[in-house]
Amino acid sequence: MLRTFAAVSLPAEIWLLLLKDLRLEWRQRSALGGLLLYMGGTVYVSYLSFSFRGGAPPAPAWNALFWVILLFAALGAAGRGLAQESAGLRLYYYTVARPEAVVLAKIIYNSLLLLALAVPGLLLYTLLLGNPVQDWPTYALSIALGAVSLASSLTLVAGIAARAGQGGGGTLLAVLGLPVLVPVLLLLVKVSKNALDGLPWDASQSTVITLVALNFIVGAVSYLLFPFLWRS
Repeated sequence: MLRTFAAVSLPAEIWLLLLKDLRLEWRQRSALGGLLLYMGGTVYVSYLSFSFRGGAPPAPAWNALFWVILLFAALGAAGRGLAQESAGLRLYYYTVARPEAVVLAKIIYNSLLLLALAVPGLLLYTLLLGNPVQDWPTYALSIALGAVSLASSLTLVAGIAARAGQGGGGTLLAVLGLPVLVPVLLLLVKVSKNALDGLPWDASQSTVITLVALNFIVGAVSYLLFPFLWRS
């Protein structure tokens, strides 16, 4: 494997690492099932809470509640990555793969994982709590950008948390991750709220461009800084 990784390009190495993560996820389907169960249970509890008050929540509360659920699902998903990998496994990665490939593969993998959680979660959320969205393409775009934004930010934070030593990574991930994600969540809530209200694309265009730029910046920072974190 060492010779194979040394002979391939960076995109091919990212692809190999991504395939490895997907295969491990398939072998450990109970972990993914636990995250899906969390999404379903949280949505159902939200449904019970609002049903006692006589109906679906108002549109702003509907939108905010969905992003809160997705945020904590993202924290749980990212916590299963770099923050919970053993020191021996990280040392093995260090000997066979470039750190840039490791962090970019983790970002892509976490983005796909969050999308896999967000889509069925939104379907169940819509089934139980109604659907006030008036502009579905913009709302779907906000979910896709949200998955990438949450994954890219939390992947780098998970790498920092992994250096905290055994037993402290998961807690440090939540402590460091929430302040980092607040600006991203504000932008996502703004775009999705515009989609709920059916506002024209011009009202969300600048915010979407900002989110895309933030994703590129976080990806570039991860690409540049992760090798130094990897060697520390």
